Amino acid sequence: MGLFDKLRGGSDSRVVFLGIDGVPYELIAEHPDVFPNLTEIERTGSGGQISSIVPPESSACWPSLTTGKNPGQTGVYGFQDRKTETYETYVPMGSHVAADRVWDIVTNHGRDAAVFNVPVTFPPSSRVQRQVSGFLSPSVADAASSTALQQTLEKFDYQIDVDAQLGHDDEKDAFIDNAHDTLEARRDAFVHYLDQDDWDLFFGVFMTTDRVNHFLFGDYATDGEYADEFLEFYRTLDEYIGDVRDRLDDDTTLVVASDHGFTQLEYEVNLNQWLADTGWLSYDTDDHEDLTDISPRTRAYSLIPGRVFLNLEGREPDGTVPESEYDAVREELIADLEGVTGPDGRQVCRRIVRSEDAFDGEQTEIAPDLVVIPADGFDLKSAFKEKTAVFTEGPRNGMHKFENACLFSTSETLDVSDADLLDIAPTLLELLEIEPGELDGRSLLA
Repeated sequence: MGLFDKLRGGSDSRVVFLGIDGVPYELIAEHPDVFPNLTEIERTGSGGQISSIVPPESSACWPSLTTGKNPGQTGVYGFQDRKTETYETYVPMGSHVAADRVWDIVTNHGRDAAVFNVPVTFPPSSRVQRQVSGFLSPSVADAASSTALQQTLEKFDYQIDVDAQLGHDDEKDAFIDNAHDTLEARRDAFVHYLDQDDWDLFFGVFMTTDRVNHFLFGDYATDGEYADEFLEFYRTLDEYIGDVRDRLDDDTTLVVASDHGFTQLEYEVNLNQWLADTGWLSYDTDDHEDLTDISPRTRAYSLIPGRVFLNLEGREPDGTVPESEYDAVREELIADLEGVTGPDGRQVCRRIVRSEDAFDGEQTEIAPDLVVIPADGFDLKSAFKEKTAVFTEGPRNGMHKFENACLFSTSETLDVSDADLLDIAPTLLELLEIEPGELDGRSLLA
């Protein structure tokens, strides 16, 4: 009998969702000794590889995962989005998400939701039972939905995020220690509020995994200096997931999933530099730093990750591509992009997605015209500052990947074959016996 059996008796269906940002399915499948708990969950319940969304970036992924809707409906396409009818950009926050989150739907049905550390949720909502915002929140005090929640989190030395700047150092020991401290505090907070036993949906995200992958995945992939530390970090994560699973009664379903996958990074591709070198992008001055510095001669520009926009007449303020030539110019750009090869001779663009094939909804005015899904090893960057070369190397050795996100559940009835990120929200709602409504995803309950 679990702890919750003793406290509640468990008459209503409940769900615990744990996000493990950026964890690839292959990492778990190839190391059952490192992931005994997730391996056991897959063996006795459900599990497998799922796809992410386009583009596979956390700022776009989490709004889609938590709403079951594509960026054309959430209105969030990446870490940086463009304001309509201008060249000004902004960093999307939770207030920019134009669709209801799964916890909003749960709350609207008279149920309780506790929400922790989900990226792109700042400012926190006071409508849900309790919430602490995640990535992009300025501080714990600002991220917590109540003073009582803030004070409890501070007792655990809870941090919003890892100090990623430490990952830029050649010596990674301080970064690894900080990652473990952040992960442990997150676990302590999760367990504390799980044990309150007053929620119907508990939704918590471990984002530390994404940070560790960015700076140590290359070590793991090549058996490099920090390969052992990388796997030890994940052994600890799996132990914490086991701590949560052991607390749940038979009427509570555990779902664990990542928002995108990961792979080794070899080259950063400065896409705006390539666009400038090939005549697609030009600037008004030599001292250019952002999108507002492009010249009217520009035909195309890029925002991360791999989102490419035509400088379209009538849409951009100084658009030069006539709408009548949109299709032809876009096909010309696709052909040029498909011809880009890296220093190793490999094709950089594995797949180029047209806007209409990925985005649909009332928030498509700021959608990119193309999204480039790169081949493994090439991470697309979009700085507007002058770069010394198109292909450069930086402190990161891991990059996001579209194909190899993961999903696990203690429920035996989930069919994860051919599943993607948009299927998670309707699945959680159906597990809670709540009608999902009109979502882009489908429930995975068989």
